[in-house]
Amino acid sequence: MNWAIQDVALPARLRPPARMTDEELMAFSEANRPCKVERLASGEILVMTPGGYRNNRREAYVVHELFAWAERDGRGEAFSSNAGFNLPDGSTLSPDAGWVALDRLRVLSESQQERYLPFAPDFVVEILSRSDSLAELDAKMEQWIANGAKLGWRIDPFARTVAVYAPGKAPMILEQPESVAGTGPIVGFRLQMKRVW
Repeated sequence: MNWAIQDVALPARLRPPARMTDEELMAFSEANRPCKVERLASGEILVMTPGGYRNNRREAYVVHELFAWAERDGRGEAFSSNAGFNLPDGSTLSPDAGWVALDRLRVLSESQQERYLPFAPDFVVEILSRSDSLAELDAKMEQWIANGAKLGWRIDPFARTVAVYAPGKAPMILEQPESVAGTGPIVGFRLQMKRVW
């Protein structure tokens, strides 16, 4: 399947004639850089515009801080938005930042590590951009948790709030926090919010 995005208003939902395989999705993503591409549980392909400067800066900061902490902590690995995860519901999503425990990664073969990971990250971060719908991003956070993520942060830099998601709990909204402390899988991680706002 040789698809490319040309003259299509983004974000866009595409309905391919047949469900894309992982290999086709990877090729489609590569052919349409720098757009962000995800496969929904329905098989539809969601193509999003790349983030603007400020949103990219926020994302880079969060990934940097999470990566630096993960290197010091040694219990897992951090990921940027370029990493895809095949979820139990059939979707393939990419968080803005994520973390997976090493014991889950070590059981994967080298071949599996070159592909989309076959599970949800233990921890995910999604950052609202100007082009995002808050309701859709909150639904995505619920989807992460329903598919196995143990903790998620939805950051709204415009309202300066962080919604903390965890299984079996209603989201906890933090209003203008100076920092957010990790719990559960990422206990010990703390994100200073000044550079995110």
